[in-house]
Amino acid sequence: MGKGHHRFMLSGSAAQALCAEAVSGDAASVGFSGCYISDMLSDVMANASEGDIWITMQTHPNIVAVALVKGLACIILTGSRQPQPETLSKARAEGVLIMTTPHSTFEAAGLLYNILNSRAEADAAVQG
Repeated sequence: MGKGHHRFMLSGSAAQALCAEAVSGDAASVGFSGCYISDMLSDVMANASEGDIWITMQTHPNIVAVALVKGLACIILTGSRQPQPETLSKARAEGVLIMTTPHSTFEAAGLLYNILNSRAEADAAVQG
């Protein structure tokens, strides 16, 4: 599945599969087209695409700025990590969706991949 060919909603089955809880923003209104996984802000700045979900363990305020500059759909914090208070304040003020999941980064990535792949296959079957 190439990036940008499909747009998916984060609410519903995707959020449920990830056991994800929104701590800022509204997951029901967020669509995404891909996913980027990194804990290095410079890597995300250089390689993430607009509309991606960003999976990370980082919780400091700079993640909000990176998400805004790159136009990311949301940030998912793994391993039940919670954003720092300043991060949460910035995210709420800027309308950046931050979600937390108890899953490890590896598990969250696998779950999200399976969701994206199955939806893309279902869309292709309908169109095909």
